Amino acid sequence: MSNALALKFSRHLAVLGQDVDEYTQAVKAIPTLTLEEEQELTKRFYKTGDLKSARELVASHLRFVLYIAQGYRGYGLDEADLIQEGNIGLMKAIKRFDPSLGVRLVSFAVHWIRAEIHDYILRNWRIVKIVTTKAHRKLFFNLRGLKKHFGWLSSSEVEKIANDLGVSSRDVFEMEKRLCIQDIAFEVPDGENDDDTFAPAAYLEDNRYDPAITVEDDNWDTQNHRQLQRALRKLDARSRDIVRKRWLTEDKSTLQQLATHYKISAERIRQIEVNALKKLKNTIKRPVV
Repeated sequence: MSNALALKFSRHLAVLGQDVDEYTQAVKAIPTLTLEEEQELTKRFYKTGDLKSARELVASHLRFVLYIAQGYRGYGLDEADLIQEGNIGLMKAIKRFDPSLGVRLVSFAVHWIRAEIHDYILRNWRIVKIVTTKAHRKLFFNLRGLKKHFGWLSSSEVEKIANDLGVSSRDVFEMEKRLCIQDIAFEVPDGENDDDTFAPAAYLEDNRYDPAITVEDDNWDTQNHRQLQRALRKLDARSRDIVRKRWLTEDKSTLQQLATHYKISAERIRQIEVNALKKLKNTIKRPVV
């Protein structure tokens, strides 16, 4: 259902890749369903797989995805991608929803929407993964809200949070430490005094002008570039274009922008991207150390 459905309703979401504010206005203009209308549509889709019913359910619930996605703005990720991830979660929820459960669709879908957004944040928030267990995942999205101040937690506060979330005190201590670690610039930012600002680059040996290292680096760069270009040529044109626009340009395209361009779903774009990256990894020969 998801591919065909996404293809059909992506036209209504084309503006998302261009302007989130315009998308917000368009979504809020879509009327919500009454309980009776929702039940009729969910039963029809559940029994017959009618895509028109599914499309109406998706459109009428986009405002809920928007509201949930706005709660994750503080992670520094593109808001359009957060919304699109939530939309994917909404489609998955509609596919799995059983109208005989006796609850509104939004009550069921909210968990799927949050799950997709959470997965996206955890994959993209930092280069170094800070979430390695289920307990860490739970703490990552709850610890900030449970803290009453910006300082370190006391032992009693740690115990209370651990009990509230059903995790160990050790997990709370570990996640607090990881969340408090700040990424620092490798070099001193422009306009700041080198004597007053710590930067790792100032404490490392400067080998930039060593002729042997310069030649070696040039050789490695040339070899890596050749391998990458050779691997890219083995991809089909669409996969190659998606990889370039998602990974090899300064102005990276969002999933929805590419979905609109190719007139397919954002989920399909993600699948093509994942498969292409796997092919590149298998094609590029890694040097033996």
